[in-house]
Amino acid sequence: MKYYIVDAFTEKTFGGNPAGVCILDNSIEHSIMQKIASENNLSETAFVTKNKNCEDCYDLKWFTPKAEIDLCGHATLASAFVIFNYIDKNIDKIKFSTLSGVLEVTKDKESYTMNFPNRMPKKVNISNDIIEAIGKAPLEAYLSRDLILIYNKEDDIKSLNPDFSKLELLTDGIGIVVTSIGKNEDFISRCFFPKLEVNEDLVTGSSHSSLIPLWSAKLKKNKMITKQLSDREGILVCEIDGDRVKISGKARLYLKGEIYI
Repeated sequence: MKYYIVDAFTEKTFGGNPAGVCILDNSIEHSIMQKIASENNLSETAFVTKNKNCEDCYDLKWFTPKAEIDLCGHATLASAFVIFNYIDKNIDKIKFSTLSGVLEVTKDKESYTMNFPNRMPKKVNISNDIIEAIGKAPLEAYLSRDLILIYNKEDDIKSLNPDFSKLELLTDGIGIVVTSIGKNEDFISRCFFPKLEVNEDLVTGSSHSSLIPLWSAKLKKNKMITKQLSDREGILVCEIDGDRVKISGKARLYLKGEIYI
């Protein structure tokens, strides 16, 4: 199968978050996809299969090295980048059929906009287990797919040094997202997924399905610029759109090759 590694949410190679993209002629067994994702050892590997029911439709699945996941932003952006630039160059919109429903991605020059579900989180109590695992008490805690912890300022987010073994034992959330108002951006974040064998994810599009509506309500803004703080950092352009959110970013190709199984 054709295989690509794409750096998502960045304008330069070695920035953003790398995702593997496998282009399939036909669907393959779940167990094989999981083995490939484990072998690739990236935070996400996407598997893309052409859906013959319509011209711009594809089936899309996402796998961490440990498990299949229901939504992934950077691997969706990477998959769209590959299709637009190397597979189906004559289209400017893609409809991905996924575990999270149909996700549309549109292209505007070098920018790609994803239409994701709005997952407004609900406020929850801050337990002692959360404080011990993350290392600093947050101001507030919210829960959707992930546990979201709000802090006072950007320096709080930068200084966090969580205990990943304790994060893995928390009962709430697949991942743990820490966030605050940014110094130069509307808000910033970091994301931890030790339950999926990804201690800190570099740039996490899926977490913004919850971060966008949460910060939109707090900041009274529909359009926002955000940065995910990590070793490689990434910039996301965000917009609230009713029961959907729009996440835009750029991407760069790092590798193109073939996988043999």
